[in-house]
Amino acid sequence: MLFAFGAIAVLFIVALLVPVVLPVNFGGGSQQGEASGYVDGIGTQVDAPEDRAHFADSFTIYDVTNQEGYTTTPPTSGRHWNGWVQCGWYAETVPDERTVHNMEHGNIILSYNLTDQAQIDELQDAYESIGLTNRWGVARPYDPGVDAEGNERFPEGTIALTTWGVIDKWHVDDLSAGGDTIGVGEDRIEEFFRAYSGTLSPEFPAIEGRPAGSDCTRGGVMNP
Repeated sequence: MLFAFGAIAVLFIVALLVPVVLPVNFGGGSQQGEASGYVDGIGTQVDAPEDRAHFADSFTIYDVTNQEGYTTTPPTSGRHWNGWVQCGWYAETVPDERTVHNMEHGNIILSYNLTDQAQIDELQDAYESIGLTNRWGVARPYDPGVDAEGNERFPEGTIALTTWGVIDKWHVDDLSAGGDTIGVGEDRIEEFFRAYSGTLSPEFPAIEGRPAGSDCTRGGVMNP
């Protein structure tokens, strides 16, 4: 009996000493994007204002009744709330004031206005198949309403990718160079993440011994 207990104790100690390796999906083995700046042809570069001040969460930053607001829809830079949101696929929208803070850290925002559940499911499958989204991505439904002239600011069927100073936006019925409909744009999404994940952060630029960006796997809020 004592021998049995001794053997169990030895096995327990050995188990503590042997490291356990868990599989982690970071997309091709890389933990961030490959670009060191804007890449021509991957999205459109947008001038980023110098003002990236932080405000208390829920504070109204822009007076939309006086046509104040971000320079693009969805935004790619500007003022924002103190709290950012953790990475993930969100069933409810996440306010612009929060996602802009994520982009300041080098994160990428996928915004979509889709009503067809099959398209939403296809988009989610495409998004979640890209390992880099685990560390750098926030996906949200997005319908900011109409502008001062009554035009839809982000029409139904529109999808957009944004990071600090870069936007790529398309409609699911747009045609590719090959003449096919783009649809949810799986290749386009993967290309954007492979280029820009973490790389364009104005708050956390690359320095010797530390890559650019701060991922959204920790900190931030979980209930936007």
